[in-house]
Amino acid sequence: MIQVVNLTKGFGTQVLFQDVTFTLGKGERIGLVGRNGTGKSTLFKILLGEESYDGGEYIVPKNYQIGTLKQHLHFSHPTILEECKTALRGENAEFEQYKVEKMLLGLGFKITDFNRPPSDFSGGYQIRLNLAKVLLSEPDCLLLDEPTNYLDIVSMRWLTKFLREFKGEMILITHDRGFMDSVTTHTMGIWRQKLFKIPGDSTKYFEQIVAEEEIYEKTRQNTERKKKDLQAFVDRFKAKASKAAQAQSRMKLLEKLPEMEALSMMATLDFEFNHQECPGKILMEAKDLSFGYTEQSLIQDLSFSIGRNDKIAIIGKNGKGKSTLLNLLARELEPKSGSVSSNVNMQLGHFGQTNINRLDLENTIEEEILSVNPMMGLQRARSIAGVMMFSGDLAKKKIKVLSGGERARVLLGKLLVKPSNLLLLDEPTNHLDQESVEALTLELQNYPGAVIIVTHSESMIRDVATKLIVFHHDKVEYLDENYDGFLRKIGWEEEEVAPAPQKTADRPNRQEVKRLRSEMIIERGRELNPLKKKMETLEKEIIKLEEEQKTLEAVLIDPASDSKKIQESSQRLGQVNKKIDSSFEELTEITMKHDEIFQGYEVKLKDLEV
Repeated sequence: MIQVVNLTKGFGTQVLFQDVTFTLGKGERIGLVGRNGTGKSTLFKILLGEESYDGGEYIVPKNYQIGTLKQHLHFSHPTILEECKTALRGENAEFEQYKVEKMLLGLGFKITDFNRPPSDFSGGYQIRLNLAKVLLSEPDCLLLDEPTNYLDIVSMRWLTKFLREFKGEMILITHDRGFMDSVTTHTMGIWRQKLFKIPGDSTKYFEQIVAEEEIYEKTRQNTERKKKDLQAFVDRFKAKASKAAQAQSRMKLLEKLPEMEALSMMATLDFEFNHQECPGKILMEAKDLSFGYTEQSLIQDLSFSIGRNDKIAIIGKNGKGKSTLLNLLARELEPKSGSVSSNVNMQLGHFGQTNINRLDLENTIEEEILSVNPMMGLQRARSIAGVMMFSGDLAKKKIKVLSGGERARVLLGKLLVKPSNLLLLDEPTNHLDQESVEALTLELQNYPGAVIIVTHSESMIRDVATKLIVFHHDKVEYLDENYDGFLRKIGWEEEEVAPAPQKTADRPNRQEVKRLRSEMIIERGRELNPLKKKMETLEKEIIKLEEEQKTLEAVLIDPASDSKKIQESSQRLGQVNKKIDSSFEELTEITMKHDEIFQGYEVKLKDLEV
């Protein structure tokens, strides 16, 4: 268990977060959310002891082991098998090589890789080795910062299953909201320098944030109206002897009303691609396409056409040819055989990792965006830079000083300016936060043109793609099928090995399942019904108190009210406000308890269906 109390951290004059308090309870798996730059990774560094904090307390139990995914690469053993075996703990570690082999296979390595040195592998696969080592060490708590960035879709599915079964605690940062919600029990977020934690998924978290901000804004507007009315009364009657006491009373009430600043708008990426109509039905056609960097082909005899409204996802394991196929369609590579033909009115927008390397390092952000179309003018270029979260003087920063994620945003900005009706996108979400990923997903859904996207995010594939190009079974094929249809009818070959059949006696029959389900629902009702009744009672009480609150406030601003009535109403209003606050606190606590119990029963009921 980890405890954080009133933690505050800032850099210079910028406060990242303040008075952050939370507990990581036994078995909790938390998804940590927040905009880029709000301090998620800094909080991780504090929890790991790699960063100091300005105030508060951080308490970790003695002998509590925290494991994290290291981004730096340092290996000391001759083979990846030997390297990963160093992570095993316990007396029988030397006899548990099977755990290492199972882990490596799950993360996309082949049996033939086991005796190869770590230096043989790309940076992405070396990061996977670090991930394997931290998972094999079986820590009490896992802190994972973007663990999926170097994983393909098959390895992500394996990791999802592993984390669901992980018995310890976990805090996870990821831009893939679907992946996060599938493995976490709670959601915690840094929002306006504060931290909130709730049981449940990120949708519930963001709904609560929106509701709380709406309540704040309504309260602020009501407070401003009260101030205006009270000030008007004071200004009108302060000089009249007969009303002086009432004016003085209202002046004191005015001074007690809190200062509530209007909430600033939170910056977010605002995608809107510059679509150009194409009169033809087909934008591009590939016929008998074949390609390979060696004698062995990555792509063999692939044929498909791209309609003007098609949304196609290219999926498969890393290293199979997904990005290569995009580069063939973009005419950045020439096929060994076959052809790619385009409609004369086709306008291509291409986002690829190699394109990021082609940005002019000496250009400023606004100059780089302006280079797409010099006729747009500096003001328009600055506007696009602002949309990509480089507002004001940030647009004058040179490309060479930007991080990889910032350069990716510049490339996206250039893509927004360029007229297009076919978008080729290679992992466009890797450097975006969750809100920006959702904004991009929505724009791709609504984009009138065609989209071909390479992504490992299953949620984005489901939301955007209606057709697939799949690299599997040592071949590539075009499928007029969405992702769920593919999983249902074909599936990934790595997941096709069925578990050993269980004895019939081990498995409850349908009648037994029905009985157990019925008993569980009755038991759930027995636990939840008293909480529901208490919630309903509190809600009715709050409504009644708020009505009394309005009546009392009306008395206080009524010019006809005498001083005695004002004094009595003011005292009662204080009591009512205090009671409303305590009732809301009690309601929140009971609601969270209700939701936690409900979620627990949902998991148990789903287990019965398996």
